Amino acid sequence: MREEYDIKNLNPRKNPYSNRLKKQITINIDESTIEYFKNMSLDTGIPYQTLINMYLSDCAKNNKKLNFSWS
Repeated sequence: MREEYDIKNLNPRKNPYSNRLKKQITINIDESTIEYFKNMSLDTGIPYQTLINMYLSDCAKNNKKLNFSWS
């Protein structure tokens, strides 16, 4: 390998996935909810964490509001 590379001449391109970068967080989710997505994962072949992200992304994209009331 070369000791030094001329980075400016390596045909730099913008990362096409840069707008889809993810951030790792810690979140508390009920076990029943996790089991729901894990079972869905078995049916679809998509990892359960990806399914959760897809669901939350859809909610954000479509500006879904949670309907709830305190009893």
